[in-house]
Amino acid sequence: MKLKITNLSKTYKNGVKALDHLNLEIGAGMFGLLGPNGAGKSSLMRTIATLQKPDSGSIEFDGINILENEMELRKVLGYLPQEFGVYPNMSAKNLLDYFARLKGISSAKERDAIVKKVLEVTNLYDQRNKHVSGYSGGMKQRFGIAQLLLNNPKLIIVDEPTAGLDPAERHRFLNVLREIGTNHTVIFSTHIVDDVKELCHNMAILNGGKILAHGTPKEAEDRLRGHIWTKIIIREDLEEYKANFNVISEKYNQDNTLNIKVYSETAPNDTFINAEPQLEDVYFVALKSDQ
Repeated sequence: MKLKITNLSKTYKNGVKALDHLNLEIGAGMFGLLGPNGAGKSSLMRTIATLQKPDSGSIEFDGINILENEMELRKVLGYLPQEFGVYPNMSAKNLLDYFARLKGISSAKERDAIVKKVLEVTNLYDQRNKHVSGYSGGMKQRFGIAQLLLNNPKLIIVDEPTAGLDPAERHRFLNVLREIGTNHTVIFSTHIVDDVKELCHNMAILNGGKILAHGTPKEAEDRLRGHIWTKIIIREDLEEYKANFNVISEKYNQDNTLNIKVYSETAPNDTFINAEPQLEDVYFVALKSDQ
C-alpha cells in the first residue's frame, strides 16, 4: 500500500497558494506530516480525502487514481478532521451502530461485532453507554478514531488530533494511534514535534505548500549531527546573537537566562558547545531555510 502524490497544486480564490507543486510518497505505517499552522497540512489532507479538488497534479493509492475514482478511495478511507461533530443525545454504542449502517454494514450481528471491536481498540468500551456529548476532549478524539475504523480502512488520515488535549489524554490518544498504525497507512498531521517523534516511523516537514524535508526522524537528526551548537546567554543579548549567528531556537532557563541553539557547519566560536541534534532542531532548521 503506497500513496503517491505528484506535482499537486492548489490556490484558493483569495490568492493563497496552499499546495505548491507538491511531491510525496507514503508507505504503510505511521507517517507524520509536520508543519506550522497555515503550512498547507489541512489542505493536503482534505485533497487526499477527496473533499476538495486540486488545480493540478495526481494522487494514487494502492492502484486507485483518487482524483478520478473518489468513491473507490472513500471505500478504503478513514478520515478524522480537525473539527469532528457528533450527535449529542446518543450513546457511543448507538452512534457507532448508526455510522456502521451508513457505511453499508446491514447485518445487526456484524455491526455488533465491529462496534464492540472498535470500542475496545479505542479504550472506550467501558464508556459505551455514555452520551458522546459528555466525553472529554480526548475521549471524543478516540471516538473519532472508532468511527473511522468501522469499515476497516486501508488509508487513515488524522488532522491535528492532539491539539487542545491535556497530557494524559494526549498520551492515551497516541497509544490508540500507535496500535492501529501497525496494520494501516496512517497520515498524522500535526504542528507538535513531540507527537511525530513519539509515534512516526517516517515523516515530512511542510511549509508554504512545499515539502522541506522527508525521511525517518532518525535520518533527519543524523543529518544535523555536528552542526547544532548551544550556549547560555542573558536575554538582553538575544538580538545581538540573532544578528550575528543562525539562531534556530531559544528557551528560557529557571534563572531567566536563555539557552540558544545555532545551526552552523562549524563551531560559531569557542564559547559554543556542540549539541546532540533533536527532531525539534530538524524542524526549526527546515523552517528557517525556507525563509
